[in-house]
Amino acid sequence: MSLVLGIESSCDDLGAALVRDGREILSSIVHRQDEVHAPFGGVVPELASRDHVEFVWGTVERSLERAGVGLDQVDAIGVTTGPGLIGSLLVGLCFAKALAYRAGRPLVGVHHLEGHIASARLEEDPIAFPFVGAVLSGGHSAFYRVDSLAEIELLGQTRDDAAGEVFDKVAKRLGLGYPGGREVDRVAAEGGASERAAIPFPRPLLNHGLDLSFSGLKTAVALEIARREGPDGKLSARDRVRICASFQEAVGDVVIAKSERALGETGLSRLAVVGGLAANRRLRERMAGFAERAGVSVRFPPVALCTDNAAMIAAVADGLWREGRRADLRLDAFSRAPLGGEK
Repeated sequence: MSLVLGIESSCDDLGAALVRDGREILSSIVHRQDEVHAPFGGVVPELASRDHVEFVWGTVERSLERAGVGLDQVDAIGVTTGPGLIGSLLVGLCFAKALAYRAGRPLVGVHHLEGHIASARLEEDPIAFPFVGAVLSGGHSAFYRVDSLAEIELLGQTRDDAAGEVFDKVAKRLGLGYPGGREVDRVAAEGGASERAAIPFPRPLLNHGLDLSFSGLKTAVALEIARREGPDGKLSARDRVRICASFQEAVGDVVIAKSERALGETGLSRLAVVGGLAANRRLRERMAGFAERAGVSVRFPPVALCTDNAAMIAAVADGLWREGRRADLRLDAFSRAPLGGEK
C-alpha cells in the first residue's frame, strides 16, 4: 500500500491531493484564481505565481486534513516540474522540495501532460492500455499512443494555438468572461442544431494527418464578430449564440476527425480525451455518438479531473516512485519539455 502527496502549480490553478496506491483519491483540493484573472480575460503569469505563494501551504494543509492523514504517513511527494508558467511551477516545486526535506520523504518530478493522461485512469473502471490519448487544454493539444504511463508516443500536435487557448480568446473577444472555455460552452448550449450550423467556420487541417491548427479558426471568428457588430460595437444575443455554437462545432469536427484517424492509424479501439476541453458538454455528447457509430470506446475523466489538479500528479508519481525514480533537491522546473518525442 502506498500514499502519495501530489502538488500541481503549472498555471493558475493550484492543487494538492492525497492518492492511495496510484488510484484511490483520498482528497483533492484545488485553489482557483478565476477572480484574480477575470479582469484581464486571461492568465497574468506574475499574478498567478504571487497567488500561489500565498496559498500553497494552506492548500496542502487542507488536503492532508481532508484525507485524515499526517505528513509522516506520506510515502512520497510528487510535484509538477513542467511544462507551464515558470514562475508558477517554481512556487510548487520549491515548496515540495522544502516539504520533502523537512519530512525526509522522496521527491518525484512529474511531467504535466503525463498527469493529464493519467487522469483517465483515476476511476473505478480505468481505461486499459494501450489507448490513444487526446490531450486538449488551454496550453496543449496533442494526440498520443499510450502503451503505459512510461511508454507514450507523440502522434500529432498543434502547430500554433491550443484548442482551449482559442476558446479563451474567442470568449474574451465576445466579452463573455473568464474562464473562456466554460463561458463559450454555456452560451453555445442556448442554441440548437440551426445555431450550430449557422456560420461555416473553417475546419483547419481536417483531412491532413494528425497535426492540429486553430489560429486560422480564431481569426475567422474574430472577423465574423467584427462583421456582425452593430454601430455601438455590440452583438445581438442571437448572434452571440450562433458564433459560440458554430465555433464550438468546428472545433468538435476537427477533434473527432483527428481522433478517428489516430485510432485507425494505430489500430487501437480505445480513446481517452483529457485536459480542460474534455469538460465541454457538447464535445462529450458528440464523442459518445462517434464511439457508438465507430464501435470504439471513448473515455473522459470526471469533470473535476479535466482541469489541472494534483490527483493526476500524485497518480503518476506513485508509479515512478515504485520504479525507484526519485529526484534530489537540484530538481528544476521547465516551461517546455518533450513528451513522447515532442519537439
